[in-house]
Amino acid sequence: MNTVLVVEDGLTDMEIISCYLQQAGYSVISATSSQEAQEKIDQNKPDLIFLDVILPGKSGFEICRELKGNPNTSKIPVVFCSTKNSDVDKIWGNMLGADGYLSKPIVREELVGILKQLINK
Repeated sequence: MNTVLVVEDGLTDMEIISCYLQQAGYSVISATSSQEAQEKIDQNKPDLIFLDVILPGKSGFEICRELKGNPNTSKIPVVFCSTKNSDVDKIWGNMLGADGYLSKPIVREELVGILKQLINK
């Protein structure tokens, strides 16, 4: 079973995303801060990471840049899930190496579609 890490500090969004992932047959681990995310990544090496942009500690953009710059984690697909959904935010996420960008509120079909696209590469 593929494992997905959800890094999200909003409990409602965390529940929604986790529920959609579990219903789609994925194992879900979660983190609510940049520090906790790094610990979970080191312990679990997830198959994909859903990452909020605004987090306690480092921003999702900073986390993504670090992940993509590290040979041990650079191949893990990263998808931003954020209320920051301007074209500039999406371009910035892409420049940092993100593999996708979903705008909140999360639509189940979009989430499942991007999962299938990235995990089955």
